[in-house]
Amino acid sequence: MLTKRIIPCLDIKDGRTVKGINFVNLRDAGDPVELASAYAEQGADELVFLDISATQEERKTLSKLVKEIALHINIPFTVGGGISSVHDVAPLLEAGADKVSVNSSAVRKPELIDDLSRAFGAQCIVLAVDARKIDNAWIVHTHGGKNPTEKKLFSWVKEGQERGAGEILFTSMNHDGTKNGYAIDPLSKLYELLTIPVIASGGAGTMGHFADVFTLGKADAALAASVFHFGEIKIPELKQFLSKHQIPVRL
Repeated sequence: MLTKRIIPCLDIKDGRTVKGINFVNLRDAGDPVELASAYAEQGADELVFLDISATQEERKTLSKLVKEIALHINIPFTVGGGISSVHDVAPLLEAGADKVSVNSSAVRKPELIDDLSRAFGAQCIVLAVDARKIDNAWIVHTHGGKNPTEKKLFSWVKEGQERGAGEILFTSMNHDGTKNGYAIDPLSKLYELLTIPVIASGGAGTMGHFADVFTLGKADAALAASVFHFGEIKIPELKQFLSKHQIPVRL
């Protein structure tokens, strides 16, 4: 079995890290560069940075932030938010990002995934999918979870894989920030459906939830935010716990 990855997520708004519940009620969680540096030292396998209020002006700000973060960490990191063309990606990679994440812009223009994959390689492209379960169907949402679309989770991720995404980041909006555990059922279905890695997001509250997402949900990586930002779970202790439960992690 491949080593499972632990990935802290930093949602960036106006240069600060923020965290909410079910995508609303955001509160400040600290300086992104300080948090990134601390997580790298604690043994995080990767980091994800999402500019949740990205505009064209902030794109330049984000490049500066990426450059600063790259100076402080030695682990791979993914940057997303407001990426809508091949031209948006090169500055972020040049600044030090290893991968980019696309979400709303890919839903609006699915061929963007093909373009990015051709230009930079599938290993560089993460398709982020925010979905909410409504009447027994997982409905894809865009614009930070504000806008429901006609796309369904399972058909959309399959299309994303076929178009050249190298990884799927699935966030359950129903579970986000609740600390009640990850969305195990859809995650196990994604495992059956896809051949590319799946990062699980939304719902981490205990170390047991991480064990469940790897064993029952079959996720390749688990992403979390508030439990790390507010010190409720420490990454070294989490990895020791997982290792004791026969889940392969990088110690």
